[in-house]
Amino acid sequence: MTTSRAAELLRRPGVPQRATFLELFFDLVFVLALTQLSRGLADDLGWSGVFRTLVLLAAMWWVWSSTAWLTDRTDPQRPVIQALVIATMVGSLVMAAAVPEAFGDTGPIFAGAYVAVQLSRGLVLMVVLRGHELQRHVARGLFWYSLSALPWIAGALVHGTARGALWALAVVLDHTAGRIGFPTPGVGRTPSQDLVISGEHLSERYRQFFIIALGELILVTGLALSSSGFAPDAAAAFTVSIATTVLLWRIYIYRAGQVLAEAIAASTDPVRLARWASYAHLAMVAGVVAAAVGAELVIAHPLGHTPPAWIAVILGGPALYLVGRARFEHAVFGRVSRSRPIGVLALAALAPAMLPLPPVVVAAAAALVLTGIAISDAARARGHAPEPPSPPG
Repeated sequence: MTTSRAAELLRRPGVPQRATFLELFFDLVFVLALTQLSRGLADDLGWSGVFRTLVLLAAMWWVWSSTAWLTDRTDPQRPVIQALVIATMVGSLVMAAAVPEAFGDTGPIFAGAYVAVQLSRGLVLMVVLRGHELQRHVARGLFWYSLSALPWIAGALVHGTARGALWALAVVLDHTAGRIGFPTPGVGRTPSQDLVISGEHLSERYRQFFIIALGELILVTGLALSSSGFAPDAAAAFTVSIATTVLLWRIYIYRAGQVLAEAIAASTDPVRLARWASYAHLAMVAGVVAAAVGAELVIAHPLGHTPPAWIAVILGGPALYLVGRARFEHAVFGRVSRSRPIGVLALAALAPAMLPLPPVVVAAAAALVLTGIAISDAARARGHAPEPPSPPG
């Protein structure tokens, strides 16, 4: 393919940089992925379960995030790009289906699908972008995905702690390489100024994935209520869970979630800001996954003793969400509202006092903290002009 034909695959300047229906279609796979992750965590609330969930979530997130960056640079209306996105969707679906036993019998399937997605996509792009400067960036990524394929495949061939260690290494390799520009022998690393991005498109993609995460929380909550037989105590727990979901959404959109595109446009280093926003969203999504586990447990067992592990997910999910939300706010405004760290500290301080209380009360305490943050946001906005984004330099 000539340089001019390769250039036709890129998004054209002046065209609205909105997410496409193809990308929304692609996102549907991650409803299953997040549901599988939350169920896996619910089955193993120990440290090993948390570690494994984080490794698998980081792998799934990297597939989604790298696809979002691909469709940010290329035109999803082109047949080649559509084929790549659909192939990635199929590979992601296989990974999601393999999640429950990824550290057991389906480990080779999960790792094989991940490696196949990343390497095959890179090889196709190397061909279709031949002669274009973007091909060098693809070559850098392909080099690093080839390196990380070694611990992915090696981990699939062993079991237990060794698999976890090797897969954690693979995840760290991929995420670190992306953050530092995929430094590669012979071609160097990708300079930030060479990565032209659309703030409108990426901000919309992050919002859409966060809504997918909230959708998974709603799905888990609804299924748990259905399984409970609509008992009064389960209905009360359901009400608390839905209130928590609404509060997570409200805190997200105020106000960084609304103006990320403007912040990227105003930033002196938009690529760096977009990367920070990506990891902030990863932390928020991880918090929502934990919150979904807590909601399922609370609705199924609203009364009685609350085990420490349950308290950890019921309070820890919102706390992790707030940590990611604080980082997101700092990326957009260069500062963090006091209510965010205060909320994290309040949730941590509440944990010891929750031990003798029933799960529904623990969940209500977490919702009360989130309510305080939402009220603080509303009070700060009242009577003041909307704060413009001011990302740190």
